[in-house]
Amino acid sequence: MESHVHVQRPKLIAGILMLGSFIGLFGETALNMALTNIMDDLAISAGTAQWLTTGYLLVLATLVPLSAYLVRWFTTRQLIVSALLISSLGALLAALAPNFAVLLLGRLIQAIGTGIFLPLMFSVVLMIFPIQKRGSVMGIVGLVITAGPALGPTLSGLIIQVSSWHYIFVVMIALNVLLLLGSLKVENVSIISKPTIDVASLLLSTLAFGGIIFSLATLAETPFANPFVWGPLVVGVVALLLFVLRQLKMTHPMIDLRVFKYTMFSLGTLLMFATLFVILSVSILIPIYLKSVLAYSSIAAGLLMLPANFLNILMAPIVGSSFDRVGARIYTRAGFAFMTLAALLFIMILSATTPVWQVIAALCMLFLGVSMAIMPAQTHAMNQLPPDLYADGSAAMNTLTQVAGAAGTAIAITLFTAGQKNYIAEFGAVNPAAFLASGTNFAFYAVLVAAIVGLVGSLFVRNTKLAS
Repeated sequence: MESHVHVQRPKLIAGILMLGSFIGLFGETALNMALTNIMDDLAISAGTAQWLTTGYLLVLATLVPLSAYLVRWFTTRQLIVSALLISSLGALLAALAPNFAVLLLGRLIQAIGTGIFLPLMFSVVLMIFPIQKRGSVMGIVGLVITAGPALGPTLSGLIIQVSSWHYIFVVMIALNVLLLLGSLKVENVSIISKPTIDVASLLLSTLAFGGIIFSLATLAETPFANPFVWGPLVVGVVALLLFVLRQLKMTHPMIDLRVFKYTMFSLGTLLMFATLFVILSVSILIPIYLKSVLAYSSIAAGLLMLPANFLNILMAPIVGSSFDRVGARIYTRAGFAFMTLAALLFIMILSATTPVWQVIAALCMLFLGVSMAIMPAQTHAMNQLPPDLYADGSAAMNTLTQVAGAAGTAIAITLFTAGQKNYIAEFGAVNPAAFLASGTNFAFYAVLVAAIVGLVGSLFVRNTKLAS
């Protein structure tokens, strides 16, 4: 059995899917650098503003499970064009937003486009390239996944300095239009079988991931004892259990959970979860810290984050091209070791008077770890699956990584708020920079826990043979 589908322009298809996914993932964190501006312009709190990121991720987490159906119902070109049009509509609404409600609605519509694009990129890239080329190709995919969210604050910082946060969405629309022109030459690579859509599974997955993420996001400004927090969490957990039980009993499940019978796939998904949790947590905390505590402008804060992003871009092809020789075991262990050390450094150094070079050095160490861990974990996991399970594996992995991103954002803001309250209760609110720094410092404990979970998990990675 061949490991891939033959197409005339594999690089064109991969390029369009990667750039479209990059724009969508850039959208995840693009507003992080603008949060303080948006909070001032629209008179909202940090807890409310974080919904612009958490809400985006919530839609992704609830929509991505549907992707296993979509690739069997519509052609590759139909999905790409639809995703670009939906993303552009959402970006247009957000660009013209007169208030927070319209801005949030635009963000949620944008996320629908990304929710179609992201899992499509995974499954199609795995289908159109042979196994021996996957290391280098997935190295670029890993770069897209990390560079999108990581570069979001940097690029948006430049845009904000030149104009306003509204133009972040104008740039996205322009890029989507360019991709639409290229998408007209995309060939279909999926098998259209039009399976019956199980409405019950769709509702359960929406309630499960939506409930859990909504609960975590609400926790930022509401105590856990409030039914508005624990109620959705209980509903989400129960719905998730029912969803899993239903998938296991169905002849044609919405997501074939047999993918988790492959041990290395399950472990790789856990490592991806930990990595995305770290990336999304840091990408919302550091811009707030640089702007609110160290008083840098948007453009300066964006440029200060550039060395870490550059290191990530530099390392991704190196890791990708050497993956087949080095293997996932060494790379994931080294990657999570760097992430753990970086999280410890942040906890040790972050204060109202920290020299900025220390922050940048810790950030570079963290992204060095991310670049070493994410592609090997992802590629090693997907390589364990037979081709007929690629779409299901992609849907399962992407759903959980988007949940990780949403959880990382929500928990980071929750701890950020809690850290501030603890400082104010002890020392008062005379020095805003001090209590904001204390909040940022406290939030990094969540990053440390996620990095340690990944480090422990990496100890169990073994370099196994590829599935056929």
